[in-house]
Amino acid sequence: MNKLFCVLLGFLSVPASAGLRHYAAPIETSSWQLSSQSRLQCTLKHNVPGYGDAMFTSMASKQLNMEFELDMLQLPKNYGVAAVYSVPPSWMPGMMQRQIAEMPIRKQYNGDLPEQAAWTILSELEKGFWPTIYYRDWYNEQDRVAVGLNASNFLDQYRQFSQCVANLLPFNFEDIAYTVLSYQKSSAEFTRGSRKKLSMISDYLKEDTNIELVLLDAYTDSYGGSSSNMQLSIRRAERVKKFFEEQGVDAERIKVTGHGERRHVAENSNELSRAKNRRVIIRMEKGL
Repeated sequence: MNKLFCVLLGFLSVPASAGLRHYAAPIETSSWQLSSQSRLQCTLKHNVPGYGDAMFTSMASKQLNMEFELDMLQLPKNYGVAAVYSVPPSWMPGMMQRQIAEMPIRKQYNGDLPEQAAWTILSELEKGFWPTIYYRDWYNEQDRVAVGLNASNFLDQYRQFSQCVANLLPFNFEDIAYTVLSYQKSSAEFTRGSRKKLSMISDYLKEDTNIELVLLDAYTDSYGGSSSNMQLSIRRAERVKKFFEEQGVDAERIKVTGHGERRHVAENSNELSRAKNRRVIIRMEKGL
């Protein structure tokens, strides 16, 4: 017997006198808001009076993603499962409600659903249905709880949310937190690949104010004198810093260090291995 069937069977076995506590925003005050809107995160939020907030969130990433979270004022006391239905409002006569997902209930955690279920709920709201989450109350076993998402005033905010999601950066912090740039021999100019990486990093830095420090460590191969190599490594790091500054990144957030021909990562016996030593390493540190 699966969990959802047990939940629904439990609902059917509750005496007629038992209560169904229904939480939903009234039509006249139903509100959907973009509580977060940037190229790093988009969050569409709906307040459910007396219960908490329903939130849909998508983050900057290489992969399309979406999450639904039910931010509850009172966290679950027990483990279980909730049934999620798409419920037609009263002005859709003849339409039937249907199950669209199951939501795990975890003790002392908000309820949440992964990408597929989250998009399904959004599509039901777009059609005017009221997705509703049903479960047995963990504080009163005689009661059932229904949490409804009111589709009123949804469409305009949803369109803005969809535009925000379409504009998210196609990478996240982990993708660019540690980056190695390579150079041609005796040159401080960027290769095409290096310029692309730098553009990605600068785009991210302009969005994420939690990045407190960008560390630039520059190295050369052993071709040429050690003094000239030290100066070359500094020029390479300073060139990267200048690029970031030209893109609008605060110079105070960038620290430059030239290491010259020290700390090789490969032998210097041939051109192929020396190329690995001609590099600038970019590291970023986030604040708490």
